[in-house]
Amino acid sequence: MTTEQPQGLTPRNTSRGRPRTTGTATCARCGRTAGRTRATWPEGKICGPCFTTATRTHGTCPGCGKDRLLPGSPETSEGPRCAPCSGILHDFHCSRCNTEGEFYRRGICARCALRDDLNELLLSHPADPETAANIVDVLCKVDRPESIITWKRSPKVQDLLASISSGQTPLTHEGLDEHRETAGRAADHLRALLVHHGLLPYQDPYLARFESWIQDKLKPLPAEVAKPVEYFATWHHLRRIRSMATPESNAQAPVHSAKQEITETIKFLDWLWETHQRTAATCTQQDIEAWLATGPTTRKAIRTFIVFIQNAGTNHRVEMGHYTAKTRPTITQDQRLAWLRELLTGDSESLPYRVAGTLLLLYAQPLVRIAKLRNEAIETNEATGNMRITLGKHSVPVPGPAADLLREHMASRPNLRTGSDTQSPWLFPGTRAGQHLHPNTIMDRLRSLGIELLGARNTALDEHLTLSPPPLVADALGYSHQVAFLHADAAGDAWARYVNLRTKP
Repeated sequence: MTTEQPQGLTPRNTSRGRPRTTGTATCARCGRTAGRTRATWPEGKICGPCFTTATRTHGTCPGCGKDRLLPGSPETSEGPRCAPCSGILHDFHCSRCNTEGEFYRRGICARCALRDDLNELLLSHPADPETAANIVDVLCKVDRPESIITWKRSPKVQDLLASISSGQTPLTHEGLDEHRETAGRAADHLRALLVHHGLLPYQDPYLARFESWIQDKLKPLPAEVAKPVEYFATWHHLRRIRSMATPESNAQAPVHSAKQEITETIKFLDWLWETHQRTAATCTQQDIEAWLATGPTTRKAIRTFIVFIQNAGTNHRVEMGHYTAKTRPTITQDQRLAWLRELLTGDSESLPYRVAGTLLLLYAQPLVRIAKLRNEAIETNEATGNMRITLGKHSVPVPGPAADLLREHMASRPNLRTGSDTQSPWLFPGTRAGQHLHPNTIMDRLRSLGIELLGARNTALDEHLTLSPPPLVADALGYSHQVAFLHADAAGDAWARYVNLRTKP
């Protein structure tokens, strides 16, 4: 594998947290200076980060054999020990729940402090005590209660929770929709938590926002444009997407495509009315040709609308064929290998995005499919240690360096401590409870790194197709046979001789 850096590499700063403050105190564990220390233990003064790490380390004490908090020094041969065995005199037990950990307020842990705050906010005068108590339990279940304490400090969050507790806002999706303009992301975060824990029925988040998006798009339009657009968006896109959206497969991809088609349709009909005083029913073939010839290729997205008005009987005089791309971006094989080396061994990006980029470069997977991967797609043979991943009809092997990267990622998946528990099914958990990472987030991070996404995917797929017949590649990587053959033609090897080379059974 080449040792050269990939062209266009733009590394990110992957250091987490705020810069350390300088001071005269020296931590006995990390050796760095700090403005002040948090504790003085047998080995010396302990800085804030080391104290926090120590008070969140649990396991079996090598000294007494008990399963408890292990704040002792990790430098010993047997590892950290519990407080009594390591000579630490401080009692870390919460005075209320008896859990060992860092105190958050007056001798109690962060979880108990959070419960006190939520009880005061939600249970002082609740319209439905049982519902309010369930909300308190859901918010206190998170693995890191400090994050919910920070989240609820917002006046918008407090107003939303108080409104639900008092009964002014019903605990329904429609009730939370009323607070979308005022509470914004807080309402969506609370909705995701309640859905994840079963207090609200499942509702596809992309579909719900898509319905509101359509109404916002239609408001400023004249009636001559708004009527056909509303008919198209409702009876073609919404009806189709509603039938597709399930908890296992959300509507992110079809909603994204539908928004582009509706946006381009609005532009076309708006231009048609302002320029020629014609509507969708009186549009001519010359209007479509003029529109397509005088703008960017994104205007091809109106084809779905043209087919729709043909089928609906609105206008039989127009037609529009499929668009064929004139170019096919690729990167060289050397560039692909250089990017793989950087993602596998470098530190230019954080771990989840390095894993996503590796899956793109190894298996030619679209980012939409990568974001939706579940943990069950990864299989490890305990006897041999070999790893396989299921992307299509059957699993395929994962090379050793990529397997090591995947194991490291699965052992430390992010976004599992503020609502989504550690049993989240997603390989790339999102910031909202129960949801996976948004594909656009992965896309932006890999693009900012310098990877040409479509070119990298085409080159990876071409490499597979030069080594294996298109049907085998399609079944292994989750592509259709038609797409695999088209890419094989573009790669210069259509495998037309494949049937003649097959051996007899």
